[in-house]
Amino acid sequence: MRSAAILGAGSWGTALAILLAEKGVSATLWARNQEQARQLFEFRENRRYLPGFSLPSGLEVTSSLSEALFEKDVILFVVPSHAMRQTAKLVVQRIPADKPPTALVSCAKGIENGTLMTMTEVLQEVLSGESASRVSVLSGPSFAKEVAARMPTAVTVAAHSEEIGRGLQEFFSTDFFRVYTTHDVTGVQLGGAVKNVLAIAAGISDGLGFGTNTRAALITRGLAEMSRLGLKLGANPLTFAGLAGLGDLVLTCTGDLSRNRQVGLKLGAGQSMDEILSSMSMVAEGVKTSKSLYMLAKKHEVDMPITEHVYQVIYEGLSPRDAVRNLLERPQKYELYGVN
Repeated sequence: MRSAAILGAGSWGTALAILLAEKGVSATLWARNQEQARQLFEFRENRRYLPGFSLPSGLEVTSSLSEALFEKDVILFVVPSHAMRQTAKLVVQRIPADKPPTALVSCAKGIENGTLMTMTEVLQEVLSGESASRVSVLSGPSFAKEVAARMPTAVTVAAHSEEIGRGLQEFFSTDFFRVYTTHDVTGVQLGGAVKNVLAIAAGISDGLGFGTNTRAALITRGLAEMSRLGLKLGANPLTFAGLAGLGDLVLTCTGDLSRNRQVGLKLGAGQSMDEILSSMSMVAEGVKTSKSLYMLAKKHEVDMPITEHVYQVIYEGLSPRDAVRNLLERPQKYELYGVN
């Protein structure tokens, strides 16, 4: 693994491209928009999504997908979850059958609307064949801005193959970016998806003026929801106590850089979803994922009350204060972690 195509020139894609290029990897950052690619090339900075950080001289930038993928060992899919399938369809047409990449890594955190598939399931369905077996995921508590600033960060790579997992661990690791490995591809992705929805809930709480007691309760009970769904879908429960579970959950529910928390803050302050979305330049994955998770929980008969109420606030017009009251008025229960 010596070269990489980073597909998606948002903040996270740019941060990963900078990390790899500074490490000496032959990296190409792909921007779907030709004008964005031109600006990245001209200014050597992502002024829209990650301002203040220079692109290394060795980092190539292009809007040509064929150019980005040419003879690359690793392909990083750093696009929003709703664009994953379309991007994968474009990629599969350009991967040579006789020389598939060593690894394909999903860096998106969401569940696809409609199919209710995780991102690796989407990639495997579209890619099929030899390439599908090489799909893995990178997740964990990692704000793009802090990674670009070389602040100590720890994440997890989940891969079905021990060889690919170890290879990616070495591929991404630096003196400030520590990478752990696991085989629990399902659990790592569910952690990354559910935490975005819970961050909206935490933001709503803060926007309503509630305190840290409330936020701590939401994080803890949200973790229980995450664990219940994960157990139902065959994940390892220990995953949710790790970086891709609790670690990412705490970061996203408390950090001011969290776009999902910002959505919740604005909802709690009385703004409408239309107002919030029209003011955002970047995607808050929890908005679309709340719908997918609500449907997924119903499909598998998993009790996820916080997720359900976030969905109702976003898609059914339930007021944030009514959502809080409904949650507090639920029947009293015995706390058995991961079950009730």
